[in-house]
This record gives sequence, C-alpha cells and structure tokens, in this order.
Amino acid sequence: MKKMKRIDTINVIPFIDIMLVLLVMVLTTATFVKTGLIPVDLPEAKSAASEHEPRELKLTIQKDGTLMVGEENTPITLAEFEQRVIAGGKEMTVALYSDEKAEFKNFVGVMDVLKRLGHEQLYIVTDKNNK
Repeated sequence: MKKMKRIDTINVIPFIDIMLVLLVMVLTTATFVKTGLIPVDLPEAKSAASEHEPRELKLTIQKDGTLMVGEENTPITLAEFEQRVIAGGKEMTVALYSDEKAEFKNFVGVMDVLKRLGHEQLYIVTDKNNK
C-alpha cells in the first residue's frame, strides 16, 4: 500500500485574492445602488450645444382616488392622463406618487393606461422609512 502524504499547510493566497476581488465588486455595486447613478466627469466643449431637458409628468393619487397632475396639483381624469402621456411621447418620464391609503384599483388604472400605451418611463416615488 502506498502511504498518503500528510498536508500540514494550506495555501490561502488564492483564497485571499478571490475575497479581495469580491470585496471590490461589492463595494463598487453598493456605491452605485446607494447614489442611484454613476458619477461622470464630462469634457468641456468650446461651442455650446442645446442642453436636453428631461420631461417629467408628476401624477399623484390622493387618498380618495382623485388624480392630480403637475407641481400645481390640478385634478385630472384617467382619460386626460392618457392624453397627456400620448402627447408627451415615450421619452417622457412619469413620476407616480400615491397615498398609502389610496385604493389599489386607482393604481391599477394608471398602470393599465401606461401598459396599454407601451410607456415604460415610470418611477414610483416612495418614502424611505427607517424603523
């Protein structure tokens, strides 16, 4: 019988290398998730180009189900909201604010309009609760 050689040491250098790479990946990803954007230093140009202004439509669903649009919170119907989304085009972003006590059917109505129109530029605003 051949006698097995006993291993007295373990080479941990490859393990440490892998752990350092994973640590860098986690820290980098956590930074992007926390800030929500990747910082970029833009180069300067001598001639100024027209700056692209992102368009955004703020929609608020109140507790009683009333839809309010814009910063001035003007009441609007679901059909009028649909027309505004069509007029704004697919590149317009819809920011949806909904009262936590609003009925779910109001939210579903808004989402149905957006899905029917194939509009994908939507974000739902929430309040971060640190309990």
